[in-house]
Amino acid sequence: MKAIRLLSLLIIAVMVSSTINAQERYKKKERRAHYSSNYNYEVQIMGVGQDGTKVMKVWGYGKRVEDAIIEAKMNAVASAIFKGIPGGHGAAATPAILTDPNASEKHADYFDNFFSPGGKYLQFITMTTDGMPSGQDRLKMKDGYKVAIYTQVMYDALRKQLEADGIARRLDAGF
Repeated sequence: MKAIRLLSLLIIAVMVSSTINAQERYKKKERRAHYSSNYNYEVQIMGVGQDGTKVMKVWGYGKRVEDAIIEAKMNAVASAIFKGIPGGHGAAATPAILTDPNASEKHADYFDNFFSPGGKYLQFITMTTDGMPSGQDRLKMKDGYKVAIYTQVMYDALRKQLEADGIARRLDAGF
């Protein structure tokens, strides 16, 4: 009887530990799929800020409002790097910093660290509406929330950092 109980406890322990490890791998895989996708960003330019910054309204999704706000900040920086920022509100469209469509796979380790929770991408967001969004900027969805925040991305500083890290090609490198 004790052997059966011990065996069942061992099987349960193995199952729980493998589930936790699978969840950890999924989160990393999910984050990589998020920032390297060309389709996940909902960005609306609101204007051009001072000294190479872009002011935009960015949407994020999450089970909680706080998670959606964090994702919206990531979306703002990721759109500047991978997709570019659409024009509107008196501002011209801004091209993506990285023009290579496979850049996220080539530099996967760099971007995994860059977009990690509390990662380096937060250094390039100078102004944001961190308060709880309400009204049309906070929508209850079936599986969570869709939230919009207004943020200012330091586009020129982001480009310089990616150039210094050897990820982006310098603007004067082609001449």
